[in-house]
Amino acid sequence: MRVAVVAPTEIPSRRANSIQVMKMAQALVKLGFTVRLAAPRPSPPGAAGVSPPTWEFLQQHYGLQCSFAIEWLSAKPALRRYDYGWQAVRWARSWQADVLYTRLPQAAALASQSGLPTIFEVHDMPQGFWGPHLFRWFLRGKGARRLVVITSALAQDLERFFGVAVQPPFTMIASDGVDLERYANLPDPVEARKQLLQTANGITEAMLPPERFTAGYTGHLYAGRGVELLLELARRLPEITFLLVGGEPQEVARLRSQTLAERLNNIILTGFIPNEKLPVYQAACEVLLMPYQRRVTASSGGDIARYLSPMKVFEYLACGRAILSSDLPVLQEALNSENAVLLPSQDVDAWMLALQRLRDLPDERLRLARRARQDAAQYTWEARAARIFDLQI
Repeated sequence: MRVAVVAPTEIPSRRANSIQVMKMAQALVKLGFTVRLAAPRPSPPGAAGVSPPTWEFLQQHYGLQCSFAIEWLSAKPALRRYDYGWQAVRWARSWQADVLYTRLPQAAALASQSGLPTIFEVHDMPQGFWGPHLFRWFLRGKGARRLVVITSALAQDLERFFGVAVQPPFTMIASDGVDLERYANLPDPVEARKQLLQTANGITEAMLPPERFTAGYTGHLYAGRGVELLLELARRLPEITFLLVGGEPQEVARLRSQTLAERLNNIILTGFIPNEKLPVYQAACEVLLMPYQRRVTASSGGDIARYLSPMKVFEYLACGRAILSSDLPVLQEALNSENAVLLPSQDVDAWMLALQRLRDLPDERLRLARRARQDAAQYTWEARAARIFDLQI
């Protein structure tokens, strides 16, 4: 089967949707599909000397193991992806794709209306004035084959507002996934910290003593990700190292200035780390933290707390470490008391006591870690792709 995957945003990018679409394209290749991916041409549009990234760069940036063809299509900012969506549909037809798979509403609506078999994946309620119209156009088109919804909470709201039946085969609930093989045979936390000292620029043994208990967070530092809670934990628990991996440069710079001003010497801010290197950073922690708040800001600025399915959930599970997580209902679609410790998002005292308890009880950490790793097996990208494409086109 020929699958045309239409990326919703630029490649490369640090956005979660960029990482997710590349992981899904790779999973389809591993399952034996013939895959080509369309992406907006690297910006700035038309600038002299701007070339698409090399595959070697993309491989490191996204942590990929196998390649697939990429078609770079123009996308003028003023046209808000409508020109790109139309070009992507024409490109898929010219390639004689059997199905178009996308998270881009413009491409999904145009492809479905033109009769091209289309799988549309949604991670949020349709936004703005045109979002609901594009969603309905997809549903009413002759090409609509499957609607993939990231969480049960989102599926329920789509059913309430748009009358979409939350049942297979048309609607499928599919959380995000993980490259499980990349988390096999990871070193223990002490050894992982020693590896980081040898390979990570700027991290010294004074900052990351190998024998010192370490709690970690990986991902963006947008509002609602719990950064203030992490800072407060670092203030109260100076004997624990806090390893914060990721974030846009301006956010990292702001937090670094704050930690320096407060002399919080037990916080390490690495900034962005390519996905290829992420597992060893997560493995360097005895405990992994996910302190999402009741309102979570996405890269677009919208609130995604009700519907989010963070890739870090499944990475943390696969890493085989104890997890401390907020008790947001949507996170409990994957996490429970057997594979994580769930805590009120704003109760710093509860987080502090839970972290101290896991520090002092290695057997409890091991119990949680083993169950987390066991549960991660059901969330591979390949398993996800196989479920989504198990249909007659």
